[in-house]
Amino acid sequence: MAYDGIVISSVINEIKEACLGGRVVKVQQPETDIISITIKGFKGQTKLYMSVNASLPIVYVADSLPPGPVQAPAFCMLLRKHIGNGRLKDIKQPGFDRIYDFVFEHLDEMGDMCERHLIVEIMGRQSNIILADSDYMIMDCLRRVMPDLSEAMAQNKETSVRILFPGQKYTLPDSQGKLNPLSEEVDDRDNLSKIFEGKSGPISKLIYTSLSGFSKGIAEDIADGAGIDPRAGFNDLSPLEKDRLIDTIYRVIDCVKSGEYSPYIKYVDSMPKDFHAINISFLRQDNILKSENALDNESIIDSDLGSDSDSEKVSMSKVLINYYSSKEKTINIHSKSEDIRRVLKTAIERVSKKYDLQLQQLKDTEDRDIYRIYGELLNTYGYSLKGGEKSFTCLNYYDNEEITIPLDENLSASENSQKYFAKYNKKKRTNTALTEFVAKTKEELDYLLSVKHNLELAETETDVTEIRRELSLAGYIRKTSQKKKEKKVEAGEPLHFLSSDGYDIYIGKNNIQNDYLSFEFASGRDLWFHAKQMPGSHVIVKLKSSDTGLKSVPDRVFEEAASLAAYYSSGRQAPKVEIDYTERKNLKKPPQAKPGYVIYHTNYSMMAEPKEKI
Repeated sequence: MAYDGIVISSVINEIKEACLGGRVVKVQQPETDIISITIKGFKGQTKLYMSVNASLPIVYVADSLPPGPVQAPAFCMLLRKHIGNGRLKDIKQPGFDRIYDFVFEHLDEMGDMCERHLIVEIMGRQSNIILADSDYMIMDCLRRVMPDLSEAMAQNKETSVRILFPGQKYTLPDSQGKLNPLSEEVDDRDNLSKIFEGKSGPISKLIYTSLSGFSKGIAEDIADGAGIDPRAGFNDLSPLEKDRLIDTIYRVIDCVKSGEYSPYIKYVDSMPKDFHAINISFLRQDNILKSENALDNESIIDSDLGSDSDSEKVSMSKVLINYYSSKEKTINIHSKSEDIRRVLKTAIERVSKKYDLQLQQLKDTEDRDIYRIYGELLNTYGYSLKGGEKSFTCLNYYDNEEITIPLDENLSASENSQKYFAKYNKKKRTNTALTEFVAKTKEELDYLLSVKHNLELAETETDVTEIRRELSLAGYIRKTSQKKKEKKVEAGEPLHFLSSDGYDIYIGKNNIQNDYLSFEFASGRDLWFHAKQMPGSHVIVKLKSSDTGLKSVPDRVFEEAASLAAYYSSGRQAPKVEIDYTERKNLKKPPQAKPGYVIYHTNYSMMAEPKEKI
């Protein structure tokens, strides 16, 4: 589900309970789009993580925070000046929208008490962090927004322009006509029914387009909790179904008003698929999903999400941390490698088109031998031609069948023969040249696809940096100016696994590591595994000193290494992948070959099921 207004309300409750009235002891900006604040209150220190990354904007109470830079950015220094050592007075949620309004009390330079607002907007690409004074005049923003007003007015969009710039009055985002579910207007059940009756469309859409803070996911859960098809229209429901629906909506609103949240993660096949602050299933009168089977498959409340006491509530922040822990890491790596992905996409498209064109041109030369045969037959039988013929039929002595040769009536038999030999020689030369070009283009395409695959395996900033350096050396990315000091990043390490029989297995995460493992790290008798004819990592199995050859290695080692090679290849989604394996001494690297490219002529093959771990 989305990080909606209900989830934000739950997080606000947690922050208030943990540190309302506490003092700000630390403000840091680990990344350009991340602010972290540490507040010391009666219950100790509370760490707040605020990210406005377009891919994953989020705020939660963190267990630990990423380290800040040695030199704080300007916006971070401004926050330290105006809220550092300030007291957290209140946290508001304007309009029950996806907005945090942190209210701080702070002593200014003159020693007077003043109020500051730190506003965090969770709005996808428009997410922002804004510092404002007591009158909501903007002091600065993490992302300043100063649109071209003349252009906006020309497009009749002046009413939607929202300037976020120092010295401007802060205004809330457009509510798009949605009602605050905590307002008096929604307290009237009949009024809410009238709002729904006046609109068309699926009931789930009516809910999240009419009520602020309700996402599509919670709207569908509300309809399901009421026993109604989310795709049904409100006017198509029976009076009883309408009552159940309205009752379920007000149950959710009552939970928000009373602060009775039930954060949960929904699992499908042991994988986290959903989360929210309120488990609609537990609001149903029949409590069907409270059965043991439903709890195992759909929701979790375990020691990792809550406290040691079963009576205490599960933490919404813990749910967010558990749900987004791996996803946030992936998103951050994806963000840092976005420029590489664009370069690779463009290069792969260009080389693919070039490869397809060369293959088509090569295919056009496949008929070259027929022109040689035409020329030879004309030299053999052409003496019988008198001139002016448009075709000539004779016996083809290569297959003992008659063949008709098209002729240029203005040329003699000898001239027609020379014409066909010239055409044959031209196609022969083209075929020879294209065969070499196609091989080189295929090698380049395979290399680019392998880099793309390696980028999908990247787990750290070091992995991305190594791939960027590799593409720079290959000429696909411009080298950084020597005048600029590059951030020194230590070389990444290949993946390492220990087989069930105690054999060390190493896996390269990029082509530089692949070359290192295959030609520097591995000895001639070690085993090398790779997915057959597809991008993948080089997998090295280090043999023990007691091994006398392939036959002395347990079969289980081959199976485990092949499974890893299958998983760390582009075929990891397939049920089975064909794996080539051989001794390291059988590998050859052609001169001037790109990183990661090897050839071998002696190998064995086996089918393996992709497995991430042994």
